[in-house]
Amino acid sequence: MDALTQLIEPEVKALGFELVRIKLTGSAGDRTLQIMAERPETRQLVIEDCAKLSRRLSEKLDDSDPIDGAYRLEVSSPGIDRPLTRLQDFADWSGYDARINLRESVEDRKVLTGILRGVDRDRISFEDRKGQSFTFSHDIVHAAKLILTDRLINETVPLSSEGAEEVFTEEMFDADDIAPQGDVDAETKIDLE
Repeated sequence: MDALTQLIEPEVKALGFELVRIKLTGSAGDRTLQIMAERPETRQLVIEDCAKLSRRLSEKLDDSDPIDGAYRLEVSSPGIDRPLTRLQDFADWSGYDARINLRESVEDRKVLTGILRGVDRDRISFEDRKGQSFTFSHDIVHAAKLILTDRLINETVPLSSEGAEEVFTEEMFDADDIAPQGDVDAETKIDLE
């Protein structure tokens, strides 16, 4: 994934966006390369941003061909209940509810649900729903995301009111022209030709 990040992140930044996540899912013949990005000022992308980024990445990926076989390129905004991937995300969303899955146990727990309490260097502070405090390194976070709450919706909808929750997909084929099967999740999609 590091090679993909090195290839994709400069293209994302060239458009003035920040890379949130790269995720490759599925198996041969039915793979999806998900690129999640955001505008720093709104923390979202609108559909036009997704289209622009998709076209730019398609050209770069076609030239370098970093993934064996056929795959679908999906460019999206993080949405309201966004994944937390970068250390800065945990600082930016301090005070909000989140669910965190850890690679290693912290006080006999690998799954935490509660409130982000901030970041000190590479250490994340967290308080679970029972009021127990945890501190752990960002390195042991396997996956994390914000939990959809009324407060989160009320405070983020003005930022994303321009239609940011769209997902943009473009079918991509390998040299054998084998089309990927399946469909993107239940989110809005647009296929480029």
